[in-house]
Amino acid sequence: MANRNRYSPKGDAGDAQSAEEVLNSVMQELDALHENVKGQLNQDITRLQTEKNHLIEDIEGLRDQYRKLQSQQMESLSGRYIQQQQLWLKQLAQVLAHNLQDLLVQRFNELSANSGHSLSSPIPSGEFPIPMPPSNYDERASELLAALDERIDRSFQMLEQDLSSYESELSVRLNNMKTLELQGEELLQNLVNRIREELEEEEAYLDNPFDAQDSYPEASTNSVNSIRPQVLPPAPADARRAVPQPTAAPSAVATATSQVQAGLILALSSAVVLSLFNVCLRIIIKSRNPRMIFGLFELDGVVTRGFGNSLLILLMRLIVVMTLMPVLATFLYPSVWKDIKRLFQSGDRALWSKVLGSAFFLFLSQVLIYLAIGNIPAGIAITIFFIYPIVTVLGSWVLFGARPSTIGFLAMFGITAGLILAGWPSFAAPAPGGGNVGVGVSAALASGITFAGYVLLTQMAAGKLHPIPFSLVNFAAIFVFSALSLWVPLSENLAPQIDQNVWPGLIVGGVILGVLTLFSYLLNNFAIRFAGAALASVIGTLGPAMTALFGFLIINEKLEPVAILGMIVVTLSVAAMSVERMMAPQKKAT
Repeated sequence: MANRNRYSPKGDAGDAQSAEEVLNSVMQELDALHENVKGQLNQDITRLQTEKNHLIEDIEGLRDQYRKLQSQQMESLSGRYIQQQQLWLKQLAQVLAHNLQDLLVQRFNELSANSGHSLSSPIPSGEFPIPMPPSNYDERASELLAALDERIDRSFQMLEQDLSSYESELSVRLNNMKTLELQGEELLQNLVNRIREELEEEEAYLDNPFDAQDSYPEASTNSVNSIRPQVLPPAPADARRAVPQPTAAPSAVATATSQVQAGLILALSSAVVLSLFNVCLRIIIKSRNPRMIFGLFELDGVVTRGFGNSLLILLMRLIVVMTLMPVLATFLYPSVWKDIKRLFQSGDRALWSKVLGSAFFLFLSQVLIYLAIGNIPAGIAITIFFIYPIVTVLGSWVLFGARPSTIGFLAMFGITAGLILAGWPSFAAPAPGGGNVGVGVSAALASGITFAGYVLLTQMAAGKLHPIPFSLVNFAAIFVFSALSLWVPLSENLAPQIDQNVWPGLIVGGVILGVLTLFSYLLNNFAIRFAGAALASVIGTLGPAMTALFGFLIINEKLEPVAILGMIVVTLSVAAMSVERMMAPQKKAT
């Protein structure tokens, strides 16, 4: 055993040099990509600043026009009010003159009638007519004046009532106009705020092109070794209203199509890297016989299979991840440290419990999947691991009320049937490499269940913390869990069992696994950026098939036809669930 794990100094130096060259090439590619993205973002920011200035000028013009219209409306209303008052006064004068004329005519007729009667009465002979006493004329004049005063008072009262009604009506109209004015100002202010918010969001998006919502894939189905959070969000209760979008120009459509194609290629590349990760992990773990790499040379593993050795591999991989992840996180999301500082200062125990709980579930899931890959073929282990969509959907139904559709139930039935088909041949024949089939299948199932717990807790924390600082804090916690697990005394069956001579190979293997992890993370983020999380998750369903394919090509790991059929059934079922979630918003919008 010691002779197999002994490496020559030349081989160690060559491996270290090749790892350093790979790391340098990756860093150079990252720097070039950073410069290209930075140049494009600067151009977009300049263009958006110009559009922002134009929009501000247009808003000021709209405000000036609104003020002019308001002043013109007030002037027209004041002119109408004066004309209406003049018309009312003219009508009042006419009514008063008409009433006064009628009253005077009536009274003069009565006086003339009385005067004619007194003159036509017989006069005694030899006598002159005796004129009426002056007091009678005074009484008649007083009566006439009293009647005139009464009529005038009545007319003024009627006029006052009319004026009061006109005044109340005018006051109501003025209040309505003022209300409309306030509503117009509020609408204009809301419009200005909406435009300002959209500009700020656009600028923030250019500062960080990886949106928080898009960075959480809806149904990512790649390997558990991916370090991105994978969320299965429940269907919302109310369908969102469809917002009419402006007709895009042909050039914009062509650009969008090319970006989607680039995103799909990046998503496929991410799935390829994760499949290579699983195969490399299978190579690092020792088997009964040395593995033939590409049919050219034999390569013995580094460590034996077991729980403690899986912890050690995870720790070596996380050392590399935690060394390079802060640099990559700062490149992808410049505000990552501000968000982490805000998280520590917030004192939100509920959020911390979700973050640490999800990290603990992911820690268990990765240790168990390492144990499963060490005992059964990598393709079978990843296929059995895909029980997690069933647990996640059922958990979302219980926790969030997101009842699965008919297609969802059929997909869960297909996944269950595929898992049975994929795992059954492993029990019928001994595992290649001398692994324990029962331990491998049980570990893969437990890994999928614990990964479902990680997904549900991540879903609960989605929206409260950006996914990149979430991943950084999450994997820092996993690093602490791994270190503490190795520091705590374990039983002989669970403790790490490693020869001192294999440490160089273990370090090189940890570097390779860590670099593959970060490279997959970078490719996945750009895939989501260009193609969206839904399409990227659909491509991720190829994980088991690609792992099995690379296992066959690299280490000649053959599978039974029944296992391949089960793998295809699982892949198609998970893909159906992903496509259904991708099409659900469009159906609700229509």
